[in-house]
Amino acid sequence: MVMDLSTTLTAIAGFVWGWPLMCLLIGTGLWFTVLLGGLQFRLLPHALWLAFIKRREAAGAGDISHFQALMTAMAATVGTGNIVGVATAIAVGGPGAVFWLWLTGLLGMVTKYAEALLAVKFRIVTPNGKMAGGPMYYIEKGLGQKWLAVLFACFTVLASFGIGNLTQANAVADGLHATFGIGTHHTGVVLTVLSGLVLLFGIKGIARVTSVLVPFMIVFYLVITIGVLWVNAQSLLPALSLIFQHAFTPTAATGGFAGAVLSQTIRVGLARGLFSNESGLGSAPIAAAAARTNHPVIQALVSMTQTFIDTLLVCTMTALVILTSGAWTQTGPNGAGMTGALLSSTAFSSVYGAWGGQLATFALVLFAWSTLIGWGYYGEKALQYLAGDKAIPLYRTVFVLIVYLGSVVRLETAWTLADIFNGLMALPNLVALLFLTPVVAAETRAYLAKRD
Repeated sequence: MVMDLSTTLTAIAGFVWGWPLMCLLIGTGLWFTVLLGGLQFRLLPHALWLAFIKRREAAGAGDISHFQALMTAMAATVGTGNIVGVATAIAVGGPGAVFWLWLTGLLGMVTKYAEALLAVKFRIVTPNGKMAGGPMYYIEKGLGQKWLAVLFACFTVLASFGIGNLTQANAVADGLHATFGIGTHHTGVVLTVLSGLVLLFGIKGIARVTSVLVPFMIVFYLVITIGVLWVNAQSLLPALSLIFQHAFTPTAATGGFAGAVLSQTIRVGLARGLFSNESGLGSAPIAAAAARTNHPVIQALVSMTQTFIDTLLVCTMTALVILTSGAWTQTGPNGAGMTGALLSSTAFSSVYGAWGGQLATFALVLFAWSTLIGWGYYGEKALQYLAGDKAIPLYRTVFVLIVYLGSVVRLETAWTLADIFNGLMALPNLVALLFLTPVVAAETRAYLAKRD
């Protein structure tokens, strides 16, 4: 029965994340890239300046600053996918998968821009005086399709318990147990208490934590990856050559790598990239809507940098560590090629020795916990849309209890369910983005005219 359920869910996930959805996600990014004249390339320096250099308190309505909104969204995005997901993409699709992962980042930046713009444009002030926005609001107010907004909110609540909770808590508990021998029960208790304390204070509490945690964990991760690349500097150009060479040609079997056909390389690269940066899924604009700003485009530009950092910086560093170390061609304890966390930790261990696995695990724990608290906010706001403010205490209680459950119980179907609900979130959101194109274009023109 369990095998039948697992097989059925895997088939559903494969259908949801099939070529139609991936083409729609990539196509939406391509559409806005052409429509807005490559805005993500032209205005990236300006966006980075707004996010990390300007940093002064903006005028206008909102609960948190531009930077805090960005860090909250980045907390939910920079997660296990940046370490485990990238390793899986290379293990299944070969080096060429990294090229297609980059493509999701390059096009995903402008999709993230459009999402955040609409989230700020159509946000509301709730009865408790807080901002609320995201796809459910721009679907209802912009498209006038309440039923579709409700559908998106339902999928988001369900996804918050899957990709945002069970899988992340399980990754933390498993990593600490495998590397340091810490019991999953102990991890579950600590993780539950910490998560509950952060979520108790709502978006302002989450923003305070993520604005410190996210910069620290990203800088820490970049430092340890640069260390590996410094030692393996002679392998850097050959690794880049492999990425471009096998982006358009099959990858032959070598060592522990079983080989990959081109369609497999493209599909896994796109899927892992989109899963990592979440561009088009509709999650990040929920955080963007809380930002203090007087123009939707300003926060949209800030939000755009999230995809750049997540995919084109953090994921790229993971990929280069794996490729330059040669770990992707090695065999694991079972004699087969390695994948996931084992592949990543092996790559780090090639330079740091026994410390490599510990450093990789520490990074994974930070990434997973940040994702957990970020998604806790997403699910809370989605349920608030469905049931009002009175549902928030109940949601927080259930969410932190599931944190413990995810730490101590191995749920084989959790990742598959997470994939399904993430994909189902994307469908109504992408429909809204495409139909609300005139709003995105008009707001962008107005801002650029004023800026010029």
